[in-house]
Amino acid sequence: MKSYLSLIPISAKVHRRQNRMTLLCIIFAVFLVTAVFSMADMGVRMEMERLVGKHGSEALQGMSSNPTVQTLYLAAILLFIMILIAGVLMISSSINSNVAQRTKFFGMMRCIGMSKKQIKRFVRLEALNWCKTAVPVGVVFGIIITWGLCAFLRYGVAGEFSTMPLFGVSVIGILCGTIVGGITVLIASNSPARRASKVSPVSAVSGNAENTQSINKPVNPHIFKIETALGIHHAVSAKKNLILMTGSFALSIILFLSFTVLIDFVGYLMPQSSNTSDINISSNDNSNSIDPALLEKISVMQGVKEVFGRRSLLDVSAKISNHTDKIDLISYDDFDLECLSKDKQLKAGSDLSKVYGNSNYVLTIYDESLPLQLGDTVTVGSDTLKIAGMLKYNPFSENGSTNGKLTLITSGETFNRITGIADYSLIMVQTTKNATDKDVTAIRQIVNDDATFHDKREQRTTSTYMAFVTFVYGFLAIITLVTVLNIMNSISMSVSAKIKQYGAMRAVGMDKRQITKMIASEAFTYAVVGCIVGCSIGLLISKFLYDILITPHFPYAVWSIPVVSLIVILIFVVGASIIAVHNPTRRIKNTSVTETINEL
Repeated sequence: MKSYLSLIPISAKVHRRQNRMTLLCIIFAVFLVTAVFSMADMGVRMEMERLVGKHGSEALQGMSSNPTVQTLYLAAILLFIMILIAGVLMISSSINSNVAQRTKFFGMMRCIGMSKKQIKRFVRLEALNWCKTAVPVGVVFGIIITWGLCAFLRYGVAGEFSTMPLFGVSVIGILCGTIVGGITVLIASNSPARRASKVSPVSAVSGNAENTQSINKPVNPHIFKIETALGIHHAVSAKKNLILMTGSFALSIILFLSFTVLIDFVGYLMPQSSNTSDINISSNDNSNSIDPALLEKISVMQGVKEVFGRRSLLDVSAKISNHTDKIDLISYDDFDLECLSKDKQLKAGSDLSKVYGNSNYVLTIYDESLPLQLGDTVTVGSDTLKIAGMLKYNPFSENGSTNGKLTLITSGETFNRITGIADYSLIMVQTTKNATDKDVTAIRQIVNDDATFHDKREQRTTSTYMAFVTFVYGFLAIITLVTVLNIMNSISMSVSAKIKQYGAMRAVGMDKRQITKMIASEAFTYAVVGCIVGCSIGLLISKFLYDILITPHFPYAVWSIPVVSLIVILIFVVGASIIAVHNPTRRIKNTSVTETINEL
């Protein structure tokens, strides 16, 4: 053996099982960064091809200032930072647990003359040695996933993604993935390296670093039973381990809450309404001139799922709060009204049931600058109309704002009674999934020259929306899986590091059930603290991202506490804790007292 560094590959082979989690964490970090930056790069290439095709090569001169390009790389950088932090926490936790299990080894190295500096170097180089395997695997996996995602966008979603490059290799993605692998390992190994260097030669005899820790506070059994109190004490007494373990929980929660904002953002960009039409038939002069008989004809044609119409009358004189103003009147057919409830577009307190049929009840659009509230009345001609409900945003404007204009939405019957108008200004058609071009052509042929036919099937955003949602939840699923595995591994190694303590406790009378409760209370302490920290920071970041991404573009949007997401998080935390406790407790139960006491 030329030097102590020759032990690194030998140690890697001997501790292959303990290193599996560390390798997985490195692969996870490299894979995510490679995939994220590769997808951003592919998106930029797609945008470049679109601009060249539309404006020529000169359009590329302003690519750096292109909003799409800036958004793609900004999103990639934010994800890079989050993944870097997640990777550091998880890898550091795994290496720390590994070091705790090998206390005797480092103590022996100190006994034969290895200095603290050499121990630190050994741990760091050992960690970097894992990168030889983990980084190439993560990069290759990231490239393959990128190819799959690009193919899915190009052929599964199509539309604006029809020019997405296939089988492209992003140098930026590979470099970023490789760099993040090295950086995360170097940062993550720093704390475990210092911990290993502090192992005294005496620990080579005991084989347990935990024995050298001083206990400043005694265990308090007055609030909890002794086994529960001991578990909580084990969790909070080791400050660094507490930070790392709770950090894994907290970061997953923060990432989850952050990514849900992205889903909301996509939802505002591409609202998925139940009344979204595939075909629009509008009057040429925006008047109410389309015969209702046309709607009846279309409703029985092949390939038609739903057909409904709207009537409109703009700048109608109305009396509001003793003063006269100009308002817009728009009629909704029954299906259109039902969709408002399905899409949860109505504010709390709204009663949609009153609006149906020939009634004196109407809907309006909420605007804090307008005086109308639920129950207020508006007089149009000789009819006094009462506000039965309010829409959260304006579906007739691009940004959802009313721009100070009052709009009343009535049923078809109510509109007919007030205005005497029965004809439509707009007919909307939803086609079935198996509708053909022949079916659409047949509808087009029965539309006369007084109306304009719009085929909007190519403008569908459902697939695009689902693609983004799938990607976001896919990343969350991977993060969650790796976090659970890391927590399981960390709890298992924490138990292994204190195996002699558990043996001593069983020797003095603690039964297997009490040991299980002690390990479970330790794991749930990590979970509870992580949940509190993660939810607190995650909600602040969620509000911050919401105010940056959504509120400036959609003024009607209001951030609220994501109750559903928090419930999902609580279920995840409880589930992860239960899973993490299972294997260590089973190991303790299946090991005799003598074996645990003699365990090294």
